[in-house]
Amino acid sequence: MQIDKNQLLRFTTAGSVDDGKSTLIGRLLYDSKSIFEDQIEAVENSSKKKGHEGVDLAMFTDGLKDEREQGITIDVAYRYFTTPKRKFIIADTPGHIQYTRNMVTGASTANAAIILIDARHGVIEQTKRHTFIASLLQIPHIIVCINKMDLVDYSEEVYNGIVGQFEEFSSKLLIKDVRYIPISALLGDNVVNRSENMKWYQGSPLLHELETLHISSDINKVDARFPVQTVLRPQREGFIDFRGYAGRVASGIFRPKDEVTILPSGFTSTIKAVHSDEGELEEAFAPMSVAITLEDDIDISRGDMIVKTNNQPEPKQDIDAMLCWLNTDEAKPRAKYTVMHTSNEQRAMIKEVVYKIDINTYNRNTEDKSLKMNDISRVKLRTTKPLMTDDYRENRNTGSIILIDESTNETVAAGMII
Repeated sequence: MQIDKNQLLRFTTAGSVDDGKSTLIGRLLYDSKSIFEDQIEAVENSSKKKGHEGVDLAMFTDGLKDEREQGITIDVAYRYFTTPKRKFIIADTPGHIQYTRNMVTGASTANAAIILIDARHGVIEQTKRHTFIASLLQIPHIIVCINKMDLVDYSEEVYNGIVGQFEEFSSKLLIKDVRYIPISALLGDNVVNRSENMKWYQGSPLLHELETLHISSDINKVDARFPVQTVLRPQREGFIDFRGYAGRVASGIFRPKDEVTILPSGFTSTIKAVHSDEGELEEAFAPMSVAITLEDDIDISRGDMIVKTNNQPEPKQDIDAMLCWLNTDEAKPRAKYTVMHTSNEQRAMIKEVVYKIDINTYNRNTEDKSLKMNDISRVKLRTTKPLMTDDYRENRNTGSIILIDESTNETVAAGMII
């Protein structure tokens, strides 16, 4: 199977507070030689000052100075690294219970989630919470890293026991692809290089899994959706009559001569050409940014969507969504919010909180109707004008929304359309 060297893999890391996430990412960066020498030198000096014997790998990721001093990681830290086989973006999210919203933020665009489990403790509540959020966000691939194997004498029995525990509860969730790797982030076993200490493990080390993960089939290639971000009218020589619609392909494939419908107006036309900064293209697919020109002159503006005539999303004003509340202030009853959906912006109101989910037990609470920070709830929204939506399970791009408080301009919630 050919892996595209320019293909970008986004992955998120999740685990309990001291499961070694920062050490794992540090080990990935250090052993794959993805760190600049001056960074290595700075961390080596810092490690010596603190009296560590070797290099404190966690320092490569705990970039915020005051965090380093306190020894904790908060917020979402993004790291970029490249190997000869692939480019990566890591969203390192905190493990604490009060940071559910950070995990939702970091994981919303991820192709894969690495869930860390301490081999001494096995599956704990945090593991279940993070796996539940990963399944809710429909992250296509989950890699369960059973860490600190060196502290349980690299025991195959302990590893198998934890795999069994994880499978028992994850079988109730919607997860397509789960892989398990026994590792020691501190000593480097099975992170970049194969472990000599676990000959019983026949699989690949973590980096090899990340480099060869097949992600092109995760993109929805069936439902063609092109949200228009802006209209291009360059008034210069050679482009006097040019009228292009620029945006990023959310899903599906667009080619010249395709019959398309513009929503919400319902006008139809044919694609004349697909333009990119490298010239005209035979086809465009997600997540490419392109400009489309049409055979007919139609009034199209930001927030409209170009779709295939024979495959259209359903325009909806009443929207069912799973909402994660991100704001420190709780939701105000029947307050008006701005809803952002692809490039479309409308006003909306939360009509009803149907139930809240206890993410420790997965139980639904239909009594409590408040929406506080980190709550995950099923809600009914009403928008002023229809949104062209798909089910989040089918299409993560056109199935997601965010809510913005009109008075403060803060993003207060992120939602997945059901």
